[in-house]
Amino acid sequence: MDIDDLVKNFKDEPSWKFEQKLNELVRGNSKFFNLDESNKELILDIIKKYADNIRQGRGISSYAIDHEAYRLYADRIKLGLSANDLKDIKEILRLFRK
Repeated sequence: MDIDDLVKNFKDEPSWKFEQKLNELVRGNSKFFNLDESNKELILDIIKKYADNIRQGRGISSYAIDHEAYRLYADRIKLGLSANDLKDIKEILRLFRK
């Protein structure tokens, strides 16, 4: 499954089904294997925050992605994020950009 498959049917599915597919995507995609469980949860929480925008086909705005990336960078030590983790998280969020 990829992002396009996830977003394509999102309008017709209940929220719990989207969250389940999103969870499968983040946890099962080989691009994201280097992220630990707490980082994956962090990504899922951010994407869930913008789920309504994604559902309506607007995606996550570039401004919102930059804002989230800045917030994560500011809290990187507390969250235990490396530079590679930050880069990967921002890349994942960009997959949801429209």
